[in-house]
Formats: sequence, C-alpha cells, structure tokens
Amino acid sequence: MSTQKIRVLIVDDSAVVRQTLSEVLSSDPEIEVIGTAGDPFVAADRIAEQVPDVITLDIEMPRMDGLTFLQKIMSQHPIPVVICSSLAEDRAQSTLKALEYGAVDIIAKPHFGTKQFLEDSRIILCQAVKAAASAQLCLLRPARTVEPKLTADAILSPATSAMLETTEKVVIIGASTGGTEALKTLLEVLPPDCPGIVIVQHMPELFTRAFAKRLDSLCSITVKEAEGNDTVLRGQALIAPGNHHTLIKRSGARYYVDIKDGPLVCRHRPSVDVLFRSAARYAGKNAVGVILTGMGDDGSRGMLEMKQAGAMTIAQDEASCVVFGMPKEAIKCGAVKKVLPLQAIASAILTCAR
Repeated sequence: MSTQKIRVLIVDDSAVVRQTLSEVLSSDPEIEVIGTAGDPFVAADRIAEQVPDVITLDIEMPRMDGLTFLQKIMSQHPIPVVICSSLAEDRAQSTLKALEYGAVDIIAKPHFGTKQFLEDSRIILCQAVKAAASAQLCLLRPARTVEPKLTADAILSPATSAMLETTEKVVIIGASTGGTEALKTLLEVLPPDCPGIVIVQHMPELFTRAFAKRLDSLCSITVKEAEGNDTVLRGQALIAPGNHHTLIKRSGARYYVDIKDGPLVCRHRPSVDVLFRSAARYAGKNAVGVILTGMGDDGSRGMLEMKQAGAMTIAQDEASCVVFGMPKEAIKCGAVKKVLPLQAIASAILTCAR
C-alpha cells in the first residue's frame, strides 16, 4: 500500500535554483513537488490552488522578502517552512530570525560541486523536508524559569586536585529540527557556573557561528562556535561548526573538542552520534547526555554507549518536541534514563551534575 507523498512548494526567485531543488526533491520517492514560485505573490496564488505540506523558501526575493512572507503564512495559514538560504555570513543573522518567526529549519542551497557534495546536499535537503512535514507547529512556549537554588555551585562538590581527573562533569547535547528554539529555552536559564557544554545542532556552516553569537547575547553563560582544541569550560557552551564533526576528548583533567571532516553520519555532518560516542569513550560516567527534538535516529546509538559507560542520559518528551524522532529512537533502544519536558531539563542537568 503506497503512502501519500509529501507535497512541496518551492519559492525562490532564481529559475536555476527552482529547477535544481525540484530535481533534487523529486528524486525522493516520498516527495512530490506540486509547484514552484518566483516570488511570494505567485506563491500565494499557488497555495490558494493547492495547499502544500511543506514550503521551501528563499529569504531575499523581489516584491516581498521571505521573512515578511513567512510571518504572513504563520499568522494566516501555518504551513511547515524550510528556509533554503545561500551560505553568506553577512545574511546569517537575519536568516536566523526566520526560526523565531516559525520556520522549522534552515538548509543551504545546493550548488554545483563534486558528485559527493551534490549527494550530501540531496540527503540533507530531503531529510529536512520530511522532518518539516511531521513537525508540530503550534507549541506553547515553556516558562523559562529555574529554581534559584539550582546553581551548579550549590550542588557540585568542589573538585580537589586529586579528584580533578575523574569528577569534572560535562554536558553533551544533540538536537535537530526545532532544536534552535529548544536550545535557546534550555541555555537561557542555566547559571554562569554550570558544567561545560558541547552541542551538536544540525545546521549549515556559517549559520552555526551566527546562532552561537545570538545565544551568547541572550544567555548568562558564554556560547561560541567550537574551534579545534577549545577547552570545555564551566559556564560555556561550544556549538559544533556546521559541516564538521565535533568530538570531545580528554587530556588529563582537561576536556577539549576535536573538529574533523568526514562523511555524513546518520545523514548529518556534524552528527550527534559522533559527539555522543566520543563522550562515552572519553568522559564516561562524568558526562550528562541530552537528546532534544529532531527527526531520524542520529544520537540513539551514541547515547546508548554513553549510558553503558555510566553517563546520565536525558531525552526531551514528545509533548514539548517539534519533531519527536531522535528522542523517540533513543528511548526505544533503551539509551535513556530520564524523559522530561523541555522546561525541566535545565534543572535536571544541574541536579545530575552533583
């Protein structure tokens, strides 16, 4: 019995991009491109004729920009939207606003390169559209509060020099679709003395740097895009750079990150599995693993290894997820010790870090 295909409308002012996206998406048997539009006014006419399951949307277009169109869609007729953007650092911050306005994901426009590059782009684009099709759009924003007594200093016993090698806690977080807003909710309430954090959020290169800067301006902790050999420090979150795998390693008492190239793992680069497996190996019981909203199974095997190595493992619950895919797979394979709503995870991290 055949399942109904995901109907996609492509909105981009470039005819070449529209054709490329159409060909890439149509190559997946689960996706059907029902139309294309060169600007939001044409797109509105197409939507009136047939409502798509997902829209791919460019930001910079004539007559009406993508952000304005996105706001109109979300206020009048919410449809899952994937922003398909050029890789330009100067535009990354404005493109990130799309996530605040209700877009489900940001992906980089595919462009002609090596055969492997085009294949990676196809996998990432089709995965993003499938995730968007299953996304919950209307979520109540959780209250961003954390009990004042739950600061890390209140519950972490100070490490003596003899204990230092084995007691310093590290928090390892993986997220995909819906993760940008979930991470904002989680990190905003963490105190400046919280354990060091390393994060993989599926996102294109350049956007991870802009995302880190945005979070850094909103949070009490420091947030930055990870660079090779960065030390994992109390009160700091390191975000894996887009298009690179990020691992955590240890040298004596010091945890640090290693940035690597390599093939897609679980259809992603950076991959949550790569980070989680490195945490299982190098941090063991000193790690707290958290898996947040996202489609697919990236992170489930790595989280199971973390649990087997003695780490505390936490999954976001279905009700607070935009897409209950990655947490569901981790729960299903027995990798998760606690399942919690998003607004309870910050407190749990600090409690687990005793």
